[in-house]
This record gives sequence, C-alpha cells and structure tokens, in this order.
Amino acid sequence: MGQVAQMPVDRRSLPQWLTAEAPAGAPCSEHGRKRAAGRTTPAVARRRGRKLLAQGHSSWGRRGGPSGGPGLSCARSHSTGLPHLSTPRTRSPPPPPPPTHQKKKKKDTVIVISGPTGAGKSRLALEVARRLEEIISADSVQIYRVVLTLALPNRPRAEMSLVPHHLIDILDTSDDYSAGAFFRDARRATQDVLDRGCVPVVTGGTGLYLRWYIYGKPEVPQSSMDTTLAVWSELADFRETGQWEEAVELVVQAGDPKARDLSVNNCNRLSRSLEIVRSSGSPPSAFALPYDAFCEQHDTDLTEAPSTAGSCEARELDYDFFCIFLASPRIELYRSIDLRCEEMLAATGGLLSEASWLLDIGLQPRMNSATSAIGYKQAMEYLLHCRQNGGESTPQEFLDFLAKFQRTSRNFAKRQLTWFRNEKIYHWVDGLQPFEALCSICL
Repeated sequence: MGQVAQMPVDRRSLPQWLTAEAPAGAPCSEHGRKRAAGRTTPAVARRRGRKLLAQGHSSWGRRGGPSGGPGLSCARSHSTGLPHLSTPRTRSPPPPPPPTHQKKKKKDTVIVISGPTGAGKSRLALEVARRLEEIISADSVQIYRVVLTLALPNRPRAEMSLVPHHLIDILDTSDDYSAGAFFRDARRATQDVLDRGCVPVVTGGTGLYLRWYIYGKPEVPQSSMDTTLAVWSELADFRETGQWEEAVELVVQAGDPKARDLSVNNCNRLSRSLEIVRSSGSPPSAFALPYDAFCEQHDTDLTEAPSTAGSCEARELDYDFFCIFLASPRIELYRSIDLRCEEMLAATGGLLSEASWLLDIGLQPRMNSATSAIGYKQAMEYLLHCRQNGGESTPQEFLDFLAKFQRTSRNFAKRQLTWFRNEKIYHWVDGLQPFEALCSICL
C-alpha cells in the first residue's frame, strides 16, 4: 500500500505560537517531556501512524475499542479509500423480561345438590339456600305449574316462600320441555343470582339436565315445529299399540343405530332421536358432547399427573362448581321411597287428583314430559282403567297400582345411582348423618 501524500503547508497562514521554534532538544510541553523521556522520536511516531492507517479495520476500529468502551472506526471508505470516522454505536437496550402469567379470574361459585329420589336433597337445599339466598330447580317435573304433589311432597308453599325459587311452575302441563331449554333457562337464572351478589344453589335429580348445565350444551340443531309434529304422528301408532320394538327399528332404519340402546318405552328419547335425524340427516351420536370432551381431558390429566382419587378439577368449566350427591344404604333408600309414594296417594288433593285433572283437560299418559313423569303416568293409567269400569276399582287393583308406582320409583332411583356414579365431579355424602353436618359440608 502506497505512502500517504504530504500536502505543502503555508506557514505564514498559521498562528505565531504554533510556528515558533523551540530551542534545539528542548521539549515544548509537559507532554513533550514525557515523550522525550520515552525516547519517542517524530520518525517513530510517523511509522506508527502509517502502520495504523495501513491496518484499516484494526482493533481500535472495532465497536467499543480494545477496552470494551465506545470507540471510533478507522476503516477506509470504500468510495475514496481514505479513512473515515463513524458515529459511535450505542448498545441496544436489553429485551424486556418475559411477561409473567396473569392470574386467571376467580370463577363464581355454584353449589349443586343432587341425589336419588327420596334422598332428602330438597330439604337440604332449602336449608342451605336460607343462608345463601336462592334455589334453582333442576327437576324435570317441578317446572310445571299444576304438578306439585310428586315434585314437592314434603315442601309446603309457606316453607318455599322463605327462599326465592327459579324454574318452578313456569310451564303448563300441556307444554314440552327439554334439556336444551333447561340449559338456557338455568344458566340465565344463575347469572341473575350471581349479579345480585348471591350464591346459587342448584338442586334436582334429573341427570341429563345437570350434566348439560355443568359441562355445556352440545350443538345439536333445533327441530322445527313441523318436524316435531311429523315425528310425533309417525310414532303415534306404535305408542298407542305398545309396539316398542317396531318403533325402535323405524328409528334405526332412519339413521340412528344406537336407538336400540334406549331403555324400553323411553318414547321421548326415541322421538328426539328421530327429530335430530330428520332435521340434520345425522344421528345424535354425530354431535360432540362437552361432557365427553371434559372427561377425556380429565383422563389425560390423570395419566400425566395423578390427582386425588374421586376428585375432578373443573378448571375448564364456566363456574366453580361444588357438587354433592346424597347417598344412603339401598334398603334405607327404598323404604323412604315406598313411604313417600304412599304419602302422595293419601294426601287430599294429591297425586290422584292431579292425574284426574290432567285426564280431564284431554291429556293421555306419555303424551308429553309431564304425563310421562313417574307417578303421573301410573296414576293416569290407573284412573283410565277405573273410568272404563264405571269409576270403580277393587282393593286389589289399587294395591297393584301402588306396588307398580313404588317399584318404578325404586328402579328410577337405581338408575340415578348408576348415572351419577359416572359423574366424577360429585362428592358422595352419607345422607343418614345429622342434618347440621350435611349443611356444614355445603357452607
């Protein structure tokens, strides 16, 4: 690399103090004295300067210099070949710390009290709600205005008036109701109770109602009124003649092979299955159930991180549910159910009076949700038989009706126990322990 050209300088244009020559061999300043002491001659300094210029990108031109601090770049310019000074680069600010996980919003608490028929869940819920303000019914019979004896045998009106109740006496007995309608109405009532600063107490024994209420409603298409009426007419002959197997085969041929798994004479479920097939072209099993998805997630969590046996963390649910299920020894439960059935028939204006009124307004057994309820169905069938015999009945016929009513109620309680045994979110509680102890569990 060539030497740097030396430009001629006019000394007359420089200040006098700069051009004045010092005595030979005398340093002109303190700095000069130090240089002289170090024996650094002008020739040596020039050689060092040329060497630095010739190196171009030397250690002095790197960012921060040799000491790590901000430095100047002595690299040559690509356009002129001359060294240039670059602006010192400032160190970029450190990246922000990773965001901390924000705490999830605390969910509102909802208490759910369930149990088989005759277990005493209504009495417990009423006592708990006296301290927590309001009750939401999850019973498929209590929604009807006139149907009171079966749903509320041990709960007089004066006692009910102490606590606000929701979803009781909201429909006529001629109206139909579904789990989807309950999900909509119960969730709306729940939010209203929470907005008032109260804790809702949900009580009932209708398993499907509570399952949809807790886990969510499947996205099954709603049937039109025309489809519902057409399905009802299509299955009417089978219902009237008692041809259950033939009705099931009709639904299977329509596109739902799982109709064979329904319990015998469950006409409402069979009709609903056919409505879904007619409305969507797919069977009910084609639609995902939130309950199944939750259980699959729960099973995965158990595999990855085992939790306490019998518990089911409801972190994906809309509310913080505290669910208890009242249970008791089978023999005690059946004795309570039998006594309850007798009390319903012995009461003045009780079950037989209400069933007679349903027949008088033109309803027939198993025509809708109200007339399909256990107790009303058997009572209406018994009264129809009496009317066909001139309004008379033998003692044995009445005892047969009572035995059938009690047996059907016990079988229903057994199905409830089987249903809720698969619901991991419930805490099973001994219903025979002192009442105050039961209340303290919920509060």
